[in-house]
Amino acid sequence: MSAYHPLNADEAIQLAKSIPGRFPEHAELECREIGDGNLNLVFHVTAKNTADSIIIKQAVPYAKVVGESWPLSLDRARIERLALETEYSLCPDLVPKVYGYSDELAYTVMEDLSEYTIMRKGLIEGIAYPKFAEHIGRFLARTLFYTSDLGMNQQKKKELAGRFVNPDLCKITEDLIFEDPYRESANNNYERSIADEAEALRADLPLHFEVALLRHKFLTHAQALLHGDLHTGSIFVTPESTKVIDPEFAYFGPMGFDIGAVIGNLLLNYAAQPGWSGDEQTLAAREARLLEMASGVWTHFENNFRSLWNDDLLDEMSSTPGYQDHYVSQVLKDAAGFAGCKMIRRIVGLSHVADIDTIADDKARETAQRKALAIGKNLVRHHRSIKSFEDILTLIKQASKGNEVSI
Repeated sequence: MSAYHPLNADEAIQLAKSIPGRFPEHAELECREIGDGNLNLVFHVTAKNTADSIIIKQAVPYAKVVGESWPLSLDRARIERLALETEYSLCPDLVPKVYGYSDELAYTVMEDLSEYTIMRKGLIEGIAYPKFAEHIGRFLARTLFYTSDLGMNQQKKKELAGRFVNPDLCKITEDLIFEDPYRESANNNYERSIADEAEALRADLPLHFEVALLRHKFLTHAQALLHGDLHTGSIFVTPESTKVIDPEFAYFGPMGFDIGAVIGNLLLNYAAQPGWSGDEQTLAAREARLLEMASGVWTHFENNFRSLWNDDLLDEMSSTPGYQDHYVSQVLKDAAGFAGCKMIRRIVGLSHVADIDTIADDKARETAQRKALAIGKNLVRHHRSIKSFEDILTLIKQASKGNEVSI
């Protein structure tokens, strides 16, 4: 296997056999393609009568969700593998281990997480994940701090950033999140029942102004190494453990983008809850749990991040009194704005979320869509005024009641 070509199941088995120490010498291996939905081939290789297994993920030169008309660079496989290795070095309990790779064939061999649940699926089913906020807050703090100018030699950071230049996948983000929802675009996708919402988005120039500010930051603010697509479909969980996967959108950008992606996806599930909870008591408990989880993500991030700053800061000027508070405050504002952008695009843009799209009742689904848009718009409009997570909760609750208010 030298020149690039998409792997088949037999080739995946031969590749698995070549990974040292992963399978017994004479094990009989089986392989099935499980896919990841949008961009890649994914093979699950197992050994009969044992618990031994691995995942082989291979990039294809186009976006599977659209087809060959949307070409993509195979270099994203190298970027994803390097991001996984970097994140694993900082949070080995929260990231799958890489066992092997080929940049030429654009594949990565990694730890199998079949015993975990995709977080989005678990949240739809109403499962509680009491350790998640603590885990993801620590992941965000460590991966962002130690790849920033605060916790990394600035010259080495610039060298590392050069290895994460990711134009193809950044372009997807730039278009789908920061442009398409606010204009007529063939990429947009929404139900006729909310066509009025889509039209209002296209006409809302004050909202466009706030989105333009956030888009500019995404384009220019190389603050730290981002996962780049940290939604609940890119996180595997159990009630006791968390694993972050799929960082192929990784690049150096604003810290708040990753934090906002997590929070925005929790809020999408929050908006969907009336379509999933059968009674008022269950609904109230799930909604409260999701808001507590979103708040906990920020709290654990902030506490860990400030602790790392106090203990491991390398940049002497950043020790100036008051600068840490200013820095963290700006990250919170950014996170709120980016969370809102992520929510808006998941309702009217190309790729939606199952939390809302699979609600069977048409009226309940439409209500969830409108609620998600209201929350998202409120966060975007007012992100620059936010001073605490309590302000975010106020914006969420007011939007949920049909009121878009300032703070």
